[in-house]
Amino acid sequence: MGTIGTNSIGAVHEESIKEAQAFSTTTNPHKQQQLDAGALFVLKSKGSWWHSGYHLTTSIVAPPLLSLPFAFASLGWTAGVLSLVIGAIVTFYSYNLLSLVLEHHAELGHRHLRFRDMAYDILGPRWGRYYVGPIQFMVCYGAVVGNILLGGQCLKAIYVLWNPNGTMKLYEFVVIFGVLMLILAQIPSFHSLRHINLISLVLCLLYSTCATAASIYIGNSSKGPHKDYSLSSNEETRIFGIFNAMAIIATTYGNGIIPEIQATLAPPVKGKMFKGLCVCYSVVIATFFSVAVSGYWTFGNESAGLILTNFIDDNGKPLVPRWFNMMTNIFTILQLSAVAVVYLQPTNEVLERAFADPNSSEFSARNVIPRLISRSLSVIIATTVAAMLPFFGDIMALIGAFGFMPLDFVLPVVFFNLTFKPSKRSPVFWLNSTIAVVFSVLGVTAAVAAVRQIGLDAKTYKLFANV
Repeated sequence: MGTIGTNSIGAVHEESIKEAQAFSTTTNPHKQQQLDAGALFVLKSKGSWWHSGYHLTTSIVAPPLLSLPFAFASLGWTAGVLSLVIGAIVTFYSYNLLSLVLEHHAELGHRHLRFRDMAYDILGPRWGRYYVGPIQFMVCYGAVVGNILLGGQCLKAIYVLWNPNGTMKLYEFVVIFGVLMLILAQIPSFHSLRHINLISLVLCLLYSTCATAASIYIGNSSKGPHKDYSLSSNEETRIFGIFNAMAIIATTYGNGIIPEIQATLAPPVKGKMFKGLCVCYSVVIATFFSVAVSGYWTFGNESAGLILTNFIDDNGKPLVPRWFNMMTNIFTILQLSAVAVVYLQPTNEVLERAFADPNSSEFSARNVIPRLISRSLSVIIATTVAAMLPFFGDIMALIGAFGFMPLDFVLPVVFFNLTFKPSKRSPVFWLNSTIAVVFSVLGVTAAVAAVRQIGLDAKTYKLFANV
């Protein structure tokens, strides 16, 4: 029996190695492909289109959507709704184009598993190594830091509701959330997250429903604030606020890991990502618009960076029942952990590629020990940064402008035009070119606005601040 078990495990591992070799990217199909431990262990290609829908939903429909009323406060009703609609249409279109490009290369025997692989093959080695790869890493790791910080803030909100005179500081709650992430980070592969991400999909619907219901309840009660939808009278503040709000919306719709999600699909992949995107965007429409509209309707230009903050008045008294507020924060915290672990996957893949031995079993001591150490250090560093810099919202706006704008709005249409080479007279070519130019300009302008905001807020920066 022992011999049979060992042989079976060896056969399964050998089959996995062949699969990884078959799907690993290369810029020269005639060269022998090298075995890639990151692809073999982290980006396992075993999922269905339903699984891609769960992964996509967790990576896009995340608690940062609770900042959409704040973005509306800088845009007003018309521009706010229009920006939300355009963001949904353009990202759905761009992600679908990216998926088609990946499918096309897979049919040619060139299955790309990572964003940098696509850039390496389509734009050239330098673009993949020095631009797309570093930007994607910055965006994903920045999202991990941001989610850990947000998790700490939600934990603190529950603590304040439970014990208004408590003495615990924000950084202590960030560390507590970091410990949870330390455990979840050890989940071996992206595909292993499929059940967690199904729960995550349910959780995002729950806290979005709670946030919407709370906003409507407060808006219809005497406790609600006076509704004021006017924009800033200072022209400079108003203009920069508009571009900062666009960066927030772009970050909210941002994904940055479409190739990695598509890599989790079992071949053939044709058409599966489109179905997954349809699942995801049905949730996007239900959550984004309900939270943004209800929150801004109730709180107007007083909408906070996180709408949950508005549910407590200036005197610390909750505007909705205490248990309801706590329940909403709990749903948010649980989903934040799923979102953070999804955005850890590109980092995990890089670490696995560097330290794992693809010729040994995934769960051998040779691979488990380096995995445990490297992933733990990754989470510890992210938690330390989140605790030290609790003003990460400003930095995330900058990351959104520099990272999510090019990755999610510009590069997909550029990849499509370079891969399929549509006629310069065709509407598709000009639509894609227009999207690339417009969002490149918006990205640069939003980056300037984000840098300006960081400069304005710099005087309040303090390491391990209790905000």
